[in-house]
Amino acid sequence: MSDLSSLPVANRSDFSHAFAGGDINDFWALLKPRVMSLVVFSGFAGLMVAPGEIHPLTAMIAIFAIAIGSGAAGAINMWYDRDIDAIMLRTQKRPVPAGRIPPAEALSFGVILAAASVIVMGLAVNWLAAILLSSAILFYVFIYTIWLKRRTAQNIVIGGAAGAFPPMIGWAAVTGDVTLESFSLFLLIFFWTPPHFWSLALYKSAEYQKAGIPMLPVVAGDKNTRWQILIYTILLIPIAFLPLFFSMVGTFYLFASAVLGLLFLLSAVAVFFDKSEATAKRMFGYSIFYLFAQFSVLMLDSQTLALT
Repeated sequence: MSDLSSLPVANRSDFSHAFAGGDINDFWALLKPRVMSLVVFSGFAGLMVAPGEIHPLTAMIAIFAIAIGSGAAGAINMWYDRDIDAIMLRTQKRPVPAGRIPPAEALSFGVILAAASVIVMGLAVNWLAAILLSSAILFYVFIYTIWLKRRTAQNIVIGGAAGAFPPMIGWAAVTGDVTLESFSLFLLIFFWTPPHFWSLALYKSAEYQKAGIPMLPVVAGDKNTRWQILIYTILLIPIAFLPLFFSMVGTFYLFASAVLGLLFLLSAVAVFFDKSEATAKRMFGYSIFYLFAQFSVLMLDSQTLALT
């Protein structure tokens, strides 16, 4: 494994822009809407499959709080990562590195939204859901963004826990509890995250290296990364069956999850043997579809069972 000290590190003191002031689209971009959509969807899935009842208005507030909390974490992440975002082609046009929103404004925006999302969740839903939401935000900001991202190739593995909280938050919004059933949904996202992000890192490794981010392909090489993608995908498949073990779903979920998992595994095998950028891109794209499809099937089958 390469010495991390040999990686170039972006210098914050060299980072400066003449800020023009952002508009509504720039502030929306600060919230990382693509990431937010997945967070909201998985949080909604946790809420839908949880046993018990919740008033529709309370459910809407819970999902809104999850969305705002996710966006707040994204804004703070953009504030902290403005130096490396300015280096990478994938992120150069973000509002802060592009000079459309001042860093202090992005930070204030994120902190205010984070506090508001937790308070709203606590007052309108319940305080356990609020604690889980605050834990997800703090984990993403302090553990992943500030501590792990620039220091270890395991940043995605450990930091991925932040993105795995939403279904537990949705579940807690309904039940006021954290159970093994909700934790199984946490594990599904947790083990999905490494192959998802490492497939992206495979074809963006040059940019990560330039920015000094020790993603796995940068410090351990493509071959090791392909092995890790395959291993985590193999581990993911049985974890996806845990909702069946807890009797949350039925036969439809079993077959659908098996097909989705098989396709994920075939994607990982293709990445392992085919070193082309196109194959890694296809797996990255499929991984997003996989998680949306997995939670869609989970919700559909659980609601079907509830009606029988």
